Order: sequence, then structure tokens, then C-alpha cells
Amino acid sequence: MGVFALAFVASSAQALDRVEFLVNSADGDLTSALRAASVVLASERDGQTAAQDILTDGRAEYAALLNALYARGHYSGVIHVYADGQEVAAIPPLDAPSRIGHIRITVDPGPRFALSRASVEPLPRRPDLPKGFRPGAPAESGVILGAATAAVDGWRAQGNAKARISAQDIVADHARATLSATIRVEPGPVLRFGRLTVEGQDRMRENRIRKIAGLPDGARFDPRDLDRAADRLRRTGVFKSVTLTEDEEITRPDLLGITVTVVEQKPRHYSFGAELASMDGLMLSANWLHRNLMGGGERLELGAELTNIGTSSGGTDYILGARINRPATFTPDTSLGLAFEISRLDEADFDADIASTGATLTHVFSDSLTGRVGLAYEHAAITDAIGQLTYRNLALPLGLTWDRRDSKTDARRGIYIDAEIKPFKGFGITDDGVRTKLDLRGYRALGAEQRLVLAARLQLGAIFGASLLGTPRDDLFYSGGAGTVRGQPYQSLGVEILRGGLNTSIGANHFVGASLEARLRATERLGLVGFVDVGRIDIGGFFNDTGDWHAGAGLGVRYATGVGPLRLDLAAPVGGNTGDGLQIYLGLGQAF
Repeated sequence: MGVFALAFVASSAQALDRVEFLVNSADGDLTSALRAASVVLASERDGQTAAQDILTDGRAEYAALLNALYARGHYSGVIHVYADGQEVAAIPPLDAPSRIGHIRITVDPGPRFALSRASVEPLPRRPDLPKGFRPGAPAESGVILGAATAAVDGWRAQGNAKARISAQDIVADHARATLSATIRVEPGPVLRFGRLTVEGQDRMRENRIRKIAGLPDGARFDPRDLDRAADRLRRTGVFKSVTLTEDEEITRPDLLGITVTVVEQKPRHYSFGAELASMDGLMLSANWLHRNLMGGGERLELGAELTNIGTSSGGTDYILGARINRPATFTPDTSLGLAFEISRLDEADFDADIASTGATLTHVFSDSLTGRVGLAYEHAAITDAIGQLTYRNLALPLGLTWDRRDSKTDARRGIYIDAEIKPFKGFGITDDGVRTKLDLRGYRALGAEQRLVLAARLQLGAIFGASLLGTPRDDLFYSGGAGTVRGQPYQSLGVEILRGGLNTSIGANHFVGASLEARLRATERLGLVGFVDVGRIDIGGFFNDTGDWHAGAGLGVRYATGVGPLRLDLAAPVGGNTGDGLQIYLGLGQAF
């Protein structure tokens, strides 16, 4: 056997002189697991040096290391924790020394035990037992616990809500270094959901809480229904906390009552936001939210946004909007939203006064999949160098969002897909057509400590059926700016067309954008990013002779905060002829 030794030398006179951690094993993974479980080493890293604290941690060290040994299948380990040569467990609590200069921890793991017997009975129809729960496999405590948990969960998934472990026989044979594990399960009867009892509500109506939870009275018990009910209530944003508790007793003949306990949020919420780009200008936003407008979970949101303040091209744009959302409309997983918005756009090649109103039904299919369907009317008065145009259309937007990211603000792994198809019926000079767009994002963390994250994004957009001049101007595609190509001015890439005998700039009906980022976590809070963005627009099809492209690249810094990383990007053009010089972007959250 080899001996792994690690000594920590303190840099302060107030700290411990030395902490030794010795493991009598050549297994590096085991040593790492023990070090990670060590209470003393964790406190030493945090700079705790008071003698009483050290002794408290030393007494907790035995159980922490023993659990780590059991988790790796070692059941005959010997652990010693010495404080200045004296076993910590033998030091009387009321006779503790005033100073401790040397902590020595020794661990002899002993042999690794194997399972001689691995039995859980009775089992549900489709048990999902851990693969390591079998004779001859390492007798890791987590595997045994996982087998017991899987058996109970399997019975509960079949409707046996009161399934429990009724007996367990765990016997270690130290001479043979084996462990026998026999577990008995008592499934209990198949039960149905009883009436939902509501507690803790104040402004929220009780009947709406039941409607939103959507727990099916009289249906066979399924723990997944409990999880979905809690998720629905949390999605409303009305509650600080939501807890669902099963009754201890069964209501005859086979009903299980459920109690939901809620704690409500404050009804009103204010938020402000800002983003800055050197050429695109400043963006300011403000929102006022009422979480529970009429006592049924209705969310009223009033918002205002000013963009392109101080931009190098065009002028300041503003948007004013109001939206009300009602959860549990038609089904517990469907919400109804009504929205109204007016905006003034002062772009480089046109001005627009736009008003729109619409209704949207959003349905949550699962934790990761959401669908939406809407009906919207839009009126846009456009003024450009040629004259004035008025676009009017009725649209039916349909969309799906599949979000498998581990974080919405700072993803390290997973994928995100958002797709929308919007047929529209034009009136007056507006053509009939279909606008489509697709946003694909992927994230992957690399390395043992996963400090490097590769993030990629692909954006596609196309308009079919409508001519370029017959498409609402704000539906056309441009490239450039923080949302498409950093390093290029906002919406700087369009197309030139001949209209009324004059050349005028306009958006395109096909767009492709791609971005690639390498995100390196330098410290716990500080991150560095390198990125490249590419954008292309075309008329009549992708990658044809009418199109053009541009690209930008740069470096960025991220600083982690409680609401997402603070972002600073420096970018410059590396392709195309739409921009020149360095651009600066400042905002909250990753670029995508």
C-alpha cells in the first residue's frame, strides 16, 4: 500500500501551524473523495483558526470520513484525528485547549467490500435498480440506498403511495470483506387522489389555486402529478414557496388527501435594465408587474423601452407595451395572454409608427417543451426617402421552444431551440405571406473541472409568398449589432433596391447568422470570452447572387452576479464593408 500525504502550512500567525491529512492507500480517487468530505480541511481553507471551532470540526470529522468510506465500499476503516498529538474524541468539551497548532488526520480505509447478496423484494413491475446492485459488485452505500429508493419510487409510480421500507438486513463479513444486503418493501394499497386542501393563501383565491394545480381528484395516485402541480403553481410567479404534503392517513376507502401550503410574493414588482454599445447606443428599459391582479394569478405587465440612444445611425426608438397573462385557461398547463404595443422606430433607412395587438395561448408540454399559438393585428406607417407607406396585416404566429439548458442566464451544457412560423394576411399594399425563423443554440463544457465552455448559435429567417416591398418593413431581416453580429453597426447590412427612380436601403427576406464563443472561467467570478459572429442576408433564397455578408470578432469579460454574468464585449469587423473600428457592448447575461 502507498501512503498519500498532504500538508497545509498557514501563512498567518493566527492560523494553524500545520494540518496533515494522511491516507494509507494508493487509490487516488478514494483519497480525493476523503479530502472532499473532510470538515477540517474545508474549515482550514475558510481560515477558521479558533480552538473551539477546530475541535468541533474535528469531532465531526469522524462521521464525515466514515460516510465517505462507506460510499466507496470500505467498511473496516480506522480513522484518527489528533489535535497537538491528542485524539480529538478524547478531549473533554469543557477542558479544550486555548490554541491548537497541529492537526493530524490519519485514515486506514481497509479492504474494499463486495456485495455477497443484493436483494430487494417485492419489486414493482419495471424496477429501475442501480446497475451496481448485484452480487460481486463493490458494496457502495450509495448503491444500496439507491436500490431501496428505486424500489419505493417504483411502487409509488404504480399508485402505491404508502410504499415504504419495512425491513433491512445489512451484514458485513469482515473476514471475507463482503456485505450482504437484504431489503424488504411494503407496497401498501393502490390509492387515488383525494380533495386538495389549500393553506397559506392571502390574496389568491382558493378555487384558482386548485384550478392552476390541476391535481386530478379521484385519479390514481402518481407522484409525477404532484410534481407537475407544484411546478404549475410556481410558474405563476405569485408564490415565494409551494409545498405539497401527502396525508398521513388514508381516507376510506382508498383516497389520499393532499395539502398544498403556499407563501405569497409581494403583488407588485419593479425592474430596470440597461445595455450599452459604442455605436448602437444605449438601451434603457423599465417594467412594472402586478403578479396577482384579480386574485386568480393574473399577471399585468406594463413596460417601456428606449433603444439606440446616441446611435451612430438612425435615431432613438421607443416601445410602450401592456400585457396581461392568465394561467390555467382551458387546461392547467395553458395560459392566455393579451397584449397591446405601440412603438416608434427611427432607423437609418426608414421611420415607422407601429401599433399591434394580439392574443396568445401558451401550453407547457413538459419541463423543456413549450408551444404557443396567437392571433395578432399590426398597423405600421412607414416613411422613407421615397415617401409614405402603410402596412396592415393579420397574423397567426405558431411557435415551439425546446429548452434543455442547465441555466437560462449562463448555460454550460444543453441545447435551446426556438422555432416560429407566422402566416399573415395582408390588407392594402401588404401581401399575403409566411415569415419563419429558427434559433438554435448549443453548449458544452470541457475539461475535468469544466472551466471551458464552447457555445454556438445558428439563426435562420425567411419570408415566403410576399414580395420585398409587400412585406411589413419591420418583418424584414437585417444583420449587425449585439443580437446578430457584434463588431458591426446595428442593422448595418441590408440591400439596396431601385424604387421610384431612386436607390433605397431595405431589409432582406432571407437571413443566416452564426456565432461561436469560447468561455473560460478564470476564477469563481471572473470569466474570459473569445467570439466570432457572421451574418448574411439574401433576396429570394439563401446564398444566392443577390446577397451579402459581414463578420465581427472580439474578446469579452464576464463577472458573475446573483442574477447572471455582467458582460463586457469588445468587437471589431473582420469581414464585409459595413463597419470600421472597435465597438463596445455592456449588458447583463451571456450574449446568447
